[in-house]
Amino acid sequence: MPQFSKKQQVEHVKEAKAAVKSVRRRTADKSGRLQEVLTIARETGLLKGARTELVRGRMPKALVVKAKERSGVASDTELIEVALAALAVADEYPSWLLSQRGTVSKDLDLEF
Repeated sequence: MPQFSKKQQVEHVKEAKAAVKSVRRRTADKSGRLQEVLTIARETGLLKGARTELVRGRMPKALVVKAKERSGVASDTELIEVALAALAVADEYPSWLLSQRGTVSKDLDLEF
């Protein structure tokens, strides 16, 4: 388990508290799709357990601002959580459907 300085621990606690407040305050404001993603992630156990993984990276400001606007989240932590959840529970149907292009015989009678 990584060791954090007292200052890092305080910052993580502040960020976590802000994320919790943000979730409670903005739950009704989130798009239905993102709420469904979080619900599926929660129901499949992806959001259970200790929050031990530290994920960070530098992103273009415009990307972060737009993502926060579209998702309705305020904190970076919550934004990353929503994005990771969306990737983890993504529906593969669109990709599968596109991969099926041209696999139905042109001679097949579709009755219309």
